[in-house]
Amino acid sequence: MRATEIDPYEHTPRDAVVTANDYRDGQHFALHCHLRGQFAYAACGVITVFTDQGNWVVPPQRAIWVPAGVPHEMSMNGPVTMLNTYIRPSAAARLNLPAHCQVFGVSALLRQLLIRATDVPALYAEEQREGHLMALLLHEIADMPPLSLNAPLPSEPRLAHACRNLLEQPSLEIGIDDMTRQVGMSRRTFTRLFRQQTGISFVEWRQQACLLTAVVRLGNGEAITRVATDLGYSSPSAFTSVFRRVLGEAPSRYFPKEVS
Repeated sequence: MRATEIDPYEHTPRDAVVTANDYRDGQHFALHCHLRGQFAYAACGVITVFTDQGNWVVPPQRAIWVPAGVPHEMSMNGPVTMLNTYIRPSAAARLNLPAHCQVFGVSALLRQLLIRATDVPALYAEEQREGHLMALLLHEIADMPPLSLNAPLPSEPRLAHACRNLLEQPSLEIGIDDMTRQVGMSRRTFTRLFRQQTGISFVEWRQQACLLTAVVRLGNGEAITRVATDLGYSSPSAFTSVFRRVLGEAPSRYFPKEVS
């Protein structure tokens, strides 16, 4: 599929432009790319992003960085309010933003800067108050903590296909032997190649795939017990323990009661 450039601010002579949009549940943007980097903040709702390198999940009040020129698909899970910061590649390089997609935490200060920046005109005066606000916003983006909300895809076609199948219906009950039968490899070859191409073991990857699905479902208001059971965890407490260890908080505290 050919990527389409859809950045409406690609030629604006400013380092950053911020926009705000509301999207309906299930709204999907097919494969496309931007000439600017996109820092997409989910003020509410859950965003999922797909590329040839993997998939990412963005919970409410977190954000994802998509570098300029990276073809990606984006889907909305629940009604989503998205605040996008489109950043010139030269500014992204100066701020040392990553060359790959990455989900980030968002500070209270950055949330307020993003909200305020939606009222800043695209051609703001760089040496006046609005220009200083946008400069602070960029520095705050560059200081945000990365979050482990990604399942990388291997490049080997058989492995990639099997992983995509698992991402569609993730479960801890799908083991290495199930995967080796799908791809027609020995267990030894599978485990070696999987780690070589993703950087993690299959067991770690499977756990990550389950957590990504859990974030989407919990973000849409589903019960922890139902989600844990469907994903193959032995108990809600076992699921909560893994969730807290990987994502830093229990599921009951991870999703904000109110968004702004």
